[in-house]
Amino acid sequence: MKPAVLLIDDNTEMLKAISDELVQLYAVITTTNGQEALEVLRHEAIQLIISDVMMPVLDGYEVCKFVKSSLEYSHIPVILLTAKNTLRSKITGLELGADAYIEKPFDVEYLLVQMANLLTNRNKLREYFLQSPLSQIRSIAHTKSEELFLEKLNNAILLHIDSQSLDIDKLVALTNMSRTSLFRKIKAISGLTPNELINITRLKKAAELMAEDDFKVYEIAYMVGFNSQTSFGRSFFRQFGITPKEFQKRKQSEKNN
Repeated sequence: MKPAVLLIDDNTEMLKAISDELVQLYAVITTTNGQEALEVLRHEAIQLIISDVMMPVLDGYEVCKFVKSSLEYSHIPVILLTAKNTLRSKITGLELGADAYIEKPFDVEYLLVQMANLLTNRNKLREYFLQSPLSQIRSIAHTKSEELFLEKLNNAILLHIDSQSLDIDKLVALTNMSRTSLFRKIKAISGLTPNELINITRLKKAAELMAEDDFKVYEIAYMVGFNSQTSFGRSFFRQFGITPKEFQKRKQSEKNN
């Protein structure tokens, strides 16, 4: 699926011109002011926002401030477009959490590169997190608010990690977020569903315990919520490409050397 991009500009000609350039690579949703944009955010899983700064009703700075200060939306990258080329205006945008600041007029190719970089860098961090048994979930955070959210979520999972019944409904209760909001937030930051995140958190906790070498593999399997050593082994190998015993042996060897 194409990444969903929210494009905001009160100049309808500019809006159409930029949209026409983006539709080949992105699913573009357009609005003509910030208030309309906030309504879109409540109903659509947006992955990147491009906003003009000078707009009626709610300007780009206000949109950026709302997005970056909101637990539900702070993970979304924001690119601000503006005809203002003063240092003060750039500083204002960056202080509000904007991920990029582009002056008008601009080359669309430059905008496309900025967009691709923001999304690609996030994907690289996710891939490393998914492939490395001992990488921490906070490594995929891009902002302090994302880091705090992920740590809260991780702690909630770890608190109940030995429970085989741990699922999204329990996470909803533990995080005080709606089911829809929690699902979107987890998916947007990690690329995982809540149940997938629970599973990989189990596996990473298991890897941590195996690296410490204080328990047998079968003991660890039950400690992190698996109903058998066999299902744990299959899940671990499928995720990291190595069996639990091989991983534990490798970590023992590293300690001895």
